[in-house]
Amino acid sequence: MKASKKNCDLKSCTLCKLCLKEWLPAIDANRKTFEVKKGEVIFKEGDPVTGIYFVYNGTVKVHKKWGDDKELIVRFAKKGDIAGHRGLGKEMFFPVSGTALEPSTVCFIELEFFLSSLKINSEFLFQLMMFFAEELKVSERNMRNLAHMQVKGRMAIALLTLKDKFGVTENGFINITLSRQDLASYAGTTYETVFRIMNEFIEDDIVSVNGKGISVLDANKLLEFTRQSI
Repeated sequence: MKASKKNCDLKSCTLCKLCLKEWLPAIDANRKTFEVKKGEVIFKEGDPVTGIYFVYNGTVKVHKKWGDDKELIVRFAKKGDIAGHRGLGKEMFFPVSGTALEPSTVCFIELEFFLSSLKINSEFLFQLMMFFAEELKVSERNMRNLAHMQVKGRMAIALLTLKDKFGVTENGFINITLSRQDLASYAGTTYETVFRIMNEFIEDDIVSVNGKGISVLDANKLLEFTRQSI
C-alpha cells in the first residue's frame, strides 16, 4: 500500500458518520489514507492488530484460510464499511485477511486511537456492538449452511446476498465484479461446482451472465433452493 495524496472526506465511513462532531478534528489528525492495488493484501491472517481500516473507495474481500490451498470469503466491505475489526479481543491477531478486489482507498486508524474513540463516542460504540451482534448471527448461520446445506442452496444465498449488499447496475447486473473462484470461496465450494451450477441456473432462466457480470432473473426460485437445501 502507498500513502494517498488525498485524504477521505471525514463523512463517508461509519466512524465519521456516528462520532461526535467535536471528535472529527481528532480523527483528521490521527487517520492515515492509503491507496491499494487490485489483489493487494491490506491485512493478513495471523498478523498482530495495529489498527482498524475503513473503506473509503472500492471493495475489499475478508477471507480466511480453508484447508491447505483454499480460502473462505466471510464478508465483503464496500465504501464506508469497517474492516479488520475481527482482530479485536483478548488476542490481538487478525483471524482473517483483507484483500482489495479492485483499486481501493482505505483509511487506517491506529488501535490506541480507535479504542479511545469507542470510549468517547457512545453512538458509534452502540452501533458497532449491534454490527458485531449481526455479524455473529450471520457467521453462525453460515457455519450451519456449510455443514448442512446443499451447494445449490449456498450458491443461491451467495447471489441473493451480493445483490442485496451491492445493488444492481442500470443493466440489471449485480454491482460487483467477482471471479468464479471468488464466488466459489464465498459459497464455500469449488470453482468446478460453481461453473456447473451457474450453467444450470442459466439454462433454467434463473440468472443471466455477461462475462463476469451476473443478473438475477428469478429471485423467488433462488429462495426456493435455500429452503429446500437444509
